[in-house]
Amino acid sequence: MPAELRVTTATTEYDGIVRAVILAHKEHARYPLARPLGDTLALAIQAALGPGRAAWLCPVPSSPATVRRRGHDPLRRITKVAVHRLRRGGYDVRVADALTVVRRPRDQAGLSAEDRATNLAGAFAARSRWAERLTGQPVIVVDDVLTTGSTLAEACRSLSSQGIPVLGCAVLAATRRRVVPGS
Repeated sequence: MPAELRVTTATTEYDGIVRAVILAHKEHARYPLARPLGDTLALAIQAALGPGRAAWLCPVPSSPATVRRRGHDPLRRITKVAVHRLRRGGYDVRVADALTVVRRPRDQAGLSAEDRATNLAGAFAARSRWAERLTGQPVIVVDDVLTTGSTLAEACRSLSSQGIPVLGCAVLAATRRRVVPGS
C-alpha cells in the first residue's frame, strides 16, 4: 500500500451482493441504493472518526466526463446520505468538495498496484478555495471501493500538499488483498 495512505476503514469486502449493489448504483443510476450505501459508508466514517469527533468528508472526485456519462455523481450522493445519517447521530460532519480531477487517468482495471500509483500520480489537485477553509480542520477522504490504495493515497497527497490535514480514509468496501506465493 502506498506510503501516503492514512488509516483506512472499510465496512465489508467488495464481493458478491455488495459489489452488485455498488455497481448498480454507480453504473446503472439505481438512485434508491444511495441510502443503504450511504448508511454503510457512515459506519466506516464513524470508525475513522471515533466518538464525538468532527470532520470534513472529502469524496474522491470523478472526472466531469464520467459524471456526464453516468448522469450523476454516485460517490457524492452516497457521501451526502452518510453526512445526514451521522449528523442525526450527533457527529459534526460536512461534505468538502476539496478535490478536483486535473488529469484524467486511464482505466485502472487490470493494472498492478505500481502501475495504478503511476497512473494516478498528479491526477487530483486540492481546490484553492478550500485550502484556507480546511487548514487545521480534520478531513476524512471517502471513496466507494479500496483496491490497492493508490486512489486514496493520491487524494491524501493532493490535500496534504496544500496544508490540509487528512485524519484518515473511509470506504464502503475493500477488495481482498491477494498474496502471491513466493513474494
